[in-house]
Amino acid sequence: MAKILFVMSGADRWTLADGTTHPTGFWADEAVVPYEAFRSAGHEITVATPSGVIPQADPASLTAGANGGEDGARAVRIVVDSAPEFRSPVALSGVRLEDFDAVYVPGGHGPMEDLAVDADSGQILAGALRAGLPVGVVCHGPAALLAAVGKDGANVFAGYRITAFSNTEERLAGSADNAKWLLQDRLTEAGLKVEVGEPWAAHVEIDRNVVTGQNPASSGPLATELLKKIN
Repeated sequence: MAKILFVMSGADRWTLADGTTHPTGFWADEAVVPYEAFRSAGHEITVATPSGVIPQADPASLTAGANGGEDGARAVRIVVDSAPEFRSPVALSGVRLEDFDAVYVPGGHGPMEDLAVDADSGQILAGALRAGLPVGVVCHGPAALLAAVGKDGANVFAGYRITAFSNTEERLAGSADNAKWLLQDRLTEAGLKVEVGEPWAAHVEIDRNVVTGQNPASSGPLATELLKKIN
């Protein structure tokens, strides 16, 4: 049995370029699909957030439209509401990385609000990379990689080939024009090699111990690939 750390956003609002906020959080199935895959494989999960706040699912991610119908939405909501790990997170500042065998970061716009600038999250991810632990990140979750900088100020993931929610997808979702910054651009500026596929289609990139997925459809394939590195 492996112990997997879920690094999750504690934000429930995303601050836009015009100063307004938009409800957000983690994208439900990006947490639920890997959660169920890892648990089914017999692994233990711990959720950590800034200050240990209970993570909130983006309301849009709980709708029938986001889950292939009402049955899918109901199944996702049941896990979000009942899984004890999501209800009892620990604080990122108290995480001992040596207690874990892998790290996973789900998306949603929440990570762009807090994890992108969270020093504790950045330290965990940088430490996981140095230790050679499997690291899985999906959709907007790669925003958390922006905080993973070394003593020289350079991003420790610079040079890694990853994928993330693309500029095209952000535009198609209607969020690009009022965003303070776009994830694909910011990751590229930090020195990461961002490869993207067709909008909304599953796309996974694997580079050494780092497994990344582009969008919600990539959550399942990412979990499968990450399990290969854990087992």
